[in-house]
Amino acid sequence: MDDCIFCKIIKGEIPSYKIYEDEYTYAFLDIAGDVDGHTLVIPKQHCTNILDCDEQTLAHVMQTVKKISNHYVSDCGYNGVNIINANDKSAQQSVFHLHFHIIPRKTNDGVDGFPHFDGAKNDIKDMHKLLKMD
Repeated sequence: MDDCIFCKIIKGEIPSYKIYEDEYTYAFLDIAGDVDGHTLVIPKQHCTNILDCDEQTLAHVMQTVKKISNHYVSDCGYNGVNIINANDKSAQQSVFHLHFHIIPRKTNDGVDGFPHFDGAKNDIKDMHKLLKMD
């Protein structure tokens, strides 16, 4: 897509701090400066999010997410990672090119990497009936 910022990064039209690249994926540091090592993993093929991404592309992205996550823990001194992904504006997706955030974590680093929820509004049995797959 011509107006997609991540597609422009892949094409080299916008500079980035590349962490990893292969035939199918590209990973780079998020310039937000919010957490040290905050990394974005994207497919080179444009898709909006998980909901419209083909399974093969998604598999390549997830392989890269795992490879980088293992590298951060095995080689870079981190203890774990948060993996974050949003799909659709309703889920707070802000860049409409599939991407996963890797947040490298150290024990007791003070980073709140998991959202706080205010509590479910519906009975769990009703939600089960609505959501279960037959």
